[in-house]
Order: sequence, then C-alpha cells, then structure tokens
Amino acid sequence: MARAEPVIGVDLGTTNSVVALVLDGEVHVVPDEDGHNTQCSMVAFLEDGSVVVGNSAKREAIIDPRNTVFSAKRLIGRHFDSREVQGAISSLPYRVVKGRNQAPQVEIRGERFGLPEISGMVLRRMKDIAERYLKQPVHKAVVTVPANFDDTQRQMTKLAGELADLEVLRVINEPTAAALAYGYGRDVDAKLAVYDFGGGTFDITLLQVQGTMFEVLATAGDTFLGGDDFDDRLARYMLLAFKQQHGVELTDVTGVNRLKHVAEKLKRELSRKDRAIVNVRELARSETGSHLDLRFQLDRAGFEERCQDIVQRSFLVCDDALRDAKLTASELDGVVLVGGSTRIPLVRRMVEGYFDQPPFVDLNPDEVVAIGAAIQGAALMADAFAEDAPPQPLLLDVTPMSLGVQTVGGYYEVLIQRNTAVPCEQSRVFTTTSDNQTSVRLRIYQGESRAVADNTWLGEVELFGLRPAPRGEVQVEVTFEIDPDGLVMVTARDRETGVEQAARIDLAAGYTPGEIDRMMARSRRGAP
Repeated sequence: MARAEPVIGVDLGTTNSVVALVLDGEVHVVPDEDGHNTQCSMVAFLEDGSVVVGNSAKREAIIDPRNTVFSAKRLIGRHFDSREVQGAISSLPYRVVKGRNQAPQVEIRGERFGLPEISGMVLRRMKDIAERYLKQPVHKAVVTVPANFDDTQRQMTKLAGELADLEVLRVINEPTAAALAYGYGRDVDAKLAVYDFGGGTFDITLLQVQGTMFEVLATAGDTFLGGDDFDDRLARYMLLAFKQQHGVELTDVTGVNRLKHVAEKLKRELSRKDRAIVNVRELARSETGSHLDLRFQLDRAGFEERCQDIVQRSFLVCDDALRDAKLTASELDGVVLVGGSTRIPLVRRMVEGYFDQPPFVDLNPDEVVAIGAAIQGAALMADAFAEDAPPQPLLLDVTPMSLGVQTVGGYYEVLIQRNTAVPCEQSRVFTTTSDNQTSVRLRIYQGESRAVADNTWLGEVELFGLRPAPRGEVQVEVTFEIDPDGLVMVTARDRETGVEQAARIDLAAGYTPGEIDRMMARSRRGAP
C-alpha cells in the first residue's frame, strides 16, 4: 500500500521551533543537515539581499541585531498600540512600525514585512528540513500555538503557513499537543497539568486523559512570560555591573544585544553548575578609544533570588486555570513539563512545591509539543499509522478566552464563556436602531473584563443587505461559532424572512486582500 502524504507537526516557538512527523506508526523528530533538532526562530536580512533563517541567523542576531528579527511570535496578531507591542518595541533592536489596521510590521533595510511573513519564513525552513529528511515534498502541517492565542493571532499563524506553501490542517494548542505526546499509546487514565514554560510564552492546561481521549478541562496563559524574561533580568544586572566597573552606561544596541545572548548562556550554565563566570571582551569603547570589557560572576543562589518572582508569576496563571476547572492542585495525578525554561532547577523546584508532587521529566521539553502535533497530523490522515498502531486520539479542547460584543455605554456582553468546549456556537438576536437601516455593525472582542476597552478587539462584523423597515422591526439572529482551530466565524439570519444575511469580519490587526497577495507573491519569489 502506498504511504499516505506526510503531515508535519511544527512547534512554531518564540525562541526555537521543532518539526516532527509520523512514519509507519513511529514519531520522528526531524534533525536539520547539521543534526540539530531545534531551530532558532530567527530571520536575518543580509546586506547583499539574501535571507538567512533558523540557527544560521543566530550569529547575525549578535553582530547585526537591527536587521535580524526574533521573537516575532510575541507581536503577531496584536495591535500596534497595545501595551504588549509597545513594551516589546522598547527592548527590540530592530524597527517595528504601524501598518494598516493597527497591524505591526517590521522595517528592515527600507522594506516592510508583516509578522506572518517572518513566521512564514521560519515555517518554510521547517518544511525544507522535513523535505530533505523525507526526500519528497511536504504540503500539509499541524501547527501549534499558545493556548491563550486569540482569534487574530490564530488567523495570522494560519496565514504564515500559507505563506510557507503549507496547508495548515489544524491549529492546536501547545499544551494539548504536549499531553497528546505524553499520553498517546500509554493507556493513561489521569487528570494532568501541562506546565508549558517556553522562551516567550507560558501556558497551563488541565486535562482529563482516558485512553485515547484527551479532554481539556481548563486552560490559561500569559503570552508575555517566558525564558526571555530570565535573559532580560540577567542582562540588566550585567549592565549595572558594567556601569559599576567603568562608570559609564552601555547604550550601544549591538553591545546590549550581545549581553542578552551572554545572559542566555549564563542561565543555561547556572542550570548545570552552582557558579558561572563570564568575560565579555571589547563590549564598548571609552572616550579615549580603549576597549571596555565586562567580568561578571553569579552563583545559582543569586540567580534564583533575582528571578524567583518570574516563576511566581506563572502560578498566578495556574490559580486561574484550577479555579475554572473547579480543581485543587492536590486533585491532579501528574504534572508534565514543557518548554526549555522547565530545565531550570528553580522552575522545577517551585513547580514541585506548588503542585505538591515531583513533575514528570521523562520527555524532552523542547520536542514534546512538535511530537504531539505530528501525532495529531497523522490522525487527520488516518492511514499514516501502521495497522498495529493504537486507535486514533480524540482531542476535546476549549476556547481560552470569552468571546463577546460591545454594548451601549462601553460594556462587554459575553456570548461564549472561556473554557467552553470547542467547536461551539451561540446565537443572539439584534435589532435595527433607526428607520430604514440596511446594515448593522458589531464590534467583536475577546477577554474577561466587563469594560470593553480592557479586552482585545478582534474586529468588526458588518451585517448588510437588511430590508428597509421602521427601527426595531427587523430582527437579525447572529450566530457566533468557534471552530476546532479556535477561529471565530459569524453567520446571520433575518428571523422574519429566514434569509441568511452576509457577514464580513474585518480583523482589527489584519491585512487587506491586496497586502496578502503581495506577501504571497514575495514568498513565492523569495524575500525580500
């Protein structure tokens, strides 16, 4: 029998990305040409017009940070004026500008790129790695996202897949994928917490696993909490040490960026050793032109004292998830660690203290999400499994944030509550407010605050083609749906005539068809 078309599973991470696939019933984490299983989620735009993606771009991030894009996942699908984007811009060496419709764009060497383009280049790199491994083309993928990504962020991730010439069969939440990797084929019957502390995001997901059924009970997360925060904290202390040693502040972008990379290495070393010493030569020049070096040492106890508040922030998110699931930490049967930050001894110790049990550490935290995505991809193409493979898994996920609309007075009416099982739908009846009104416009939000301004604006839904009539006479039933990918869809029906009305969603941080066409054309010919 011919082998089914392969479906790759991609963990599209903030810091690193991983690709995996199922072949003849076995999961393979796919290495690159140098044998590395992880790729830096970086894109470097070189002076000669060429583009370098993945691990090869890491060197460029050190020597040319203004033209190397990293942590794009922290910006994708967000509004330019949002607190999160403005906070990120203040610490990023490359230029982020406002595009149409509040969509952030990066400006590199005089050309602007959408965030989906950057993520698309990373996905294309993962696709190329898989094709080299398989020696055949790859066209389909399952891509993972943080559990609390909103509709716009998910849509932009799917667009990134299209730009990489991939059909994204499913967008699944990273912790759900990790639980699938942990429990699939083990005949587990347990309530599990998946504690996912990655490079740029944190998620906690509580699941009931029964054999091949994986039911998400609750999920919560923070897309601006991750390993990068440890690096930034250490870099800040090294900047202070530099000022103390030389009496001047280090302001050069390249020098500051070098310290961030040194901070990451320091963090890794302190995960293995009790003390680490770093010497950074020629970090800057004095007024007289002499080189200024930095010598910095730190022990693990000092690191933990400086950084335990970062880990503590994750437990506030865990509290929310447990509250939504109506569970206590003691009722859980196990804790699965995901993400490179869970290698830090401080994190493991604090997780054990919070959940009052040692976490599972038998899975590679960098690879487990991609493995789960690959298993889901194989399940969607069922004959990719060998005949003696276990039954296909069934994923029952939830929506991480409430979905609602703006009402009179700036209030927020929730239509679908967070942690509702997906797919799901909810209907509301809206009426016209003026005579002969032929359209109705609704502003759609995701979030938990009663004040609409405190929630995330997804965009507007315009219902048009309504029959002219006195105000209040035309009743339109609007149905909001969330599909298995967590994407929002809207349909509308005139209750009197039964005629379905057209509904158009204009994403608040989206792109016009023309902009998407230009991105597609650029991706086909090779950017920039």
